Amino acid sequence: MKKRNSYFIILLILFSFKGISQVKEEKLKVITYNIWNGYDWGNDEVRRANLVEWIKEQNPSVVGLQELCKYTPEKLREDAKNWGHKYSVLLKESGYSVGITSVFPIEIKEKIFEGMHHGALHCKTGGIDVFVIHLSPGSFKKRREEAKIILQKLTEVAKNNPRYLVMGDFNTLSPFDADLYKNEVLLKRMRKSNADKPETGNLVNNEFDFAVLSSFLSFPLIDVCQKFTNGITERGSFPARSLGEINNETDEELVSRLERIDYIMVSPEMAKKCIAAEVYNKEPNWYLSDHYPVGVVFKNIF
Repeated sequence: MKKRNSYFIILLILFSFKGISQVKEEKLKVITYNIWNGYDWGNDEVRRANLVEWIKEQNPSVVGLQELCKYTPEKLREDAKNWGHKYSVLLKESGYSVGITSVFPIEIKEKIFEGMHHGALHCKTGGIDVFVIHLSPGSFKKRREEAKIILQKLTEVAKNNPRYLVMGDFNTLSPFDADLYKNEVLLKRMRKSNADKPETGNLVNNEFDFAVLSSFLSFPLIDVCQKFTNGITERGSFPARSLGEINNETDEELVSRLERIDYIMVSPEMAKKCIAAEVYNKEPNWYLSDHYPVGVVFKNIF
C-alpha cells in the first residue's frame, strides 16, 4: 500500500510540474487594427467578413480596433465572437470609435473624451492595463495635447501595475524611422497637403514631427515592433494598397510613401517578455483596410 501511495505521489508531482510548465509556456498575442471607416460605414460586409476571418486565423488574445464607425456594442460583440472572444467594449456609438475585444474579462477603467479628438479607451484585461487610442489625423499640436493626457493617466497606472500598453493609430511618425524617409517622397506629399496650414497641420517648420512618439518613448514605453523589423517595407502600416484605385495611385506609388503610424507600445516589464512583433503589410492584408495591422507576442507574461 505504501509503495502504491508513493507512486501516486510521484505521479501527482509530475503532473504538477507539467501544469506549471504549460502555464509558463503560454503565449499572449495582441493585435491592433484600424478597420477603415467601419467597413465603409457598414456597407461593405464582404470586407468585414474577410477581415474578421483574418483575425480569427491569427488567434489573438486581445484586439484593439479603431474607426468602428456605425458600430454598436452588439455589432462589436458579434465580431469578437466570430474570432473567438467572449468579451468586448466599445468606446461610443457615434463618429470614429475605438474598441477592444479579449479572451479575458474586461474591466472598463475609463472612457476618455475630454481633450481627445476621437476619444480613447482604458481597460484592464488579463491583468494588463490597455489603452486603445486614435490620435488626431490632422494636427501635430492636437496630438501633442492628446499624448500628454494619455501619459498623465499612464503615470498613475504604472504606480500599481508594471504591465501596461498603449496601442492604436497614433497618426504620427517615430524617430526610430527617421532615416527611412530620406527619399522625401512622403515629405514632399505632406508639404503639399499642409501648404495652407503651416502652423496647425501635420508638419513642424515644414518637417516631420517626431515629438509625439518621442514622448511615449521617454515615458518610457517600448516600441517592440522596431526591435523585430528592418526597413520601411517591413514597418510601414499606411497606406494599404486598397487606396490605389480611390487615389488613382499605382502599387509602386503607394509603397514609395509607406509610413509607420500604427503602434503597440508596451511597458519595460512586458517588453522583456516579447518574443515577436510585426506589421502585417503583406498580401493577405493589402485590401482589408487602408491601414495594416500590428501584432506582438509575449511569452511567460502571466
